[in-house]
Amino acid sequence: MFKHLIHFAALFILVASSASPAADQPQWGQKESRNMVSDEVNLPSTFNLDTRENIRWTVELGTNTYNTPIVANGRVLIGTNNEIPRDENHLGDRAILLCLDEKDGSFLWQLVIPKIADYQDWPGIGLAGVPTVEGNRIYLITNRCEVICLDLDGQKNGNDGPFVDEWKYMTHTEDSAPLDSTNADILWVTNLIDSLGVHPHDAVHGSVLVRDQFLYVCTSNGVDAAHRYIPALEAPGLVALEKTTGKIVAVDGENMGPRTVHCTWSSPSYGVVNGQGLICFGGGDGVVYGFKPADPSQSGGLSILKRVFRFDCDPLGPKEDVHRYKGNLKTSPSNITGMPVFVDGRVYVAAGGDLWHGKNEAWLKCIDAGQTGTTTATAQVWSYPLERHCMSTPAVTNDLVFIGDCGHHIHCIDRKTGQGVWKIDAEGEIWGSPLVADGKVYIGTHAGQLWVLKAGRELEVISQIDLQAPIQGTPIAANGVLFVAAMNRLVAAGK
Repeated sequence: MFKHLIHFAALFILVASSASPAADQPQWGQKESRNMVSDEVNLPSTFNLDTRENIRWTVELGTNTYNTPIVANGRVLIGTNNEIPRDENHLGDRAILLCLDEKDGSFLWQLVIPKIADYQDWPGIGLAGVPTVEGNRIYLITNRCEVICLDLDGQKNGNDGPFVDEWKYMTHTEDSAPLDSTNADILWVTNLIDSLGVHPHDAVHGSVLVRDQFLYVCTSNGVDAAHRYIPALEAPGLVALEKTTGKIVAVDGENMGPRTVHCTWSSPSYGVVNGQGLICFGGGDGVVYGFKPADPSQSGGLSILKRVFRFDCDPLGPKEDVHRYKGNLKTSPSNITGMPVFVDGRVYVAAGGDLWHGKNEAWLKCIDAGQTGTTTATAQVWSYPLERHCMSTPAVTNDLVFIGDCGHHIHCIDRKTGQGVWKIDAEGEIWGSPLVADGKVYIGTHAGQLWVLKAGRELEVISQIDLQAPIQGTPIAANGVLFVAAMNRLVAAGK
């Protein structure tokens, strides 16, 4: 009998260890560091939309999905457009945040967000802001340049407030109508255009960073319709808010506007180096900034985030009259679109010429975040050349770094030396980021292919999966399931 108990205990431990770790993915990238690495295991090496091999469920989205799914508390959140409306009360061009059941993808509720001016909120583009979940609260930057807090349960448990005008918000009218469980529950809204004079461009993009009692978010301040100047030159690129009220407490004072060639689209990360916590931010001016977190003891008016370091990723690029170089494929300023990844006191970030207007030159930088002041000349650990442009956020493992670029390549780089280990032609532009999980690299392309490669020093293609539509976001893993969003559908794949 005792032997049977031992065997049972051993079997239980084996099964438990093989099934773990299983966890939610409540934000884009790892918590705070933004690293595109997951501890999930037993993920599928392949799946097939036609045969349904390894498919848990699929859900039809809109026609444009420039977003990455988030999984938290049994819910899946994804931003899209309204070309396939779920509510006849809300037709036409809208941005949509969908909340789905994690088990089967069934529809639970949606946030409908009206559009603003065309070039500030591109027609049909939908919602590009990626939600962040903490507890039962969703934090999001909307297409209207609002930081918004939502109840993860929607209206199912009532209209919690203090914001109670969801119908007026969703219709952008003074009308009112009863809400039901398929509607979002907004708790508070802070409009960055009204509050700070921000001028968004093309699409408001970002992922809110939650750190202690504050939220940190990129403003998407950018150029005018003709791409000739920055209308809001003095508007900040980074803002901090109280997470319980939405009150703006701090902004950067770096005056990025005059040096921003297109827009400020990166999202902040957080890390600790030399005992100092730092908010790390990639500016639209191609500079990586390290700030002290907002001071909770300060009350009253708006404060300025205290800069700890400033690292220019392209010190030889133009710094004045930057819009004169629009369309120059050889000489132009640089910008940062992907997120800076903060790991072990170093920051890994891609920078280079703007995809639409800049030079065909980009790099992946490794920066020593422990230095202070202007660190451009001293803090670079290594620089690795990428191809054409890069909007990707790197995935940093113990010894390797993975990233994709707009030159159709997936790169594997030695984390210590910055030397290339291998690269492969992905047969399409890469706008999203890689996910490293379960010994594999998952990364999608504009051509609609999801590449699955071995996460090692030897190049090995495990599979190439046709999602039949462009993949602009990042695959994520949660609770033993791989979630991948193409332009028109969300796929949940698992063994």
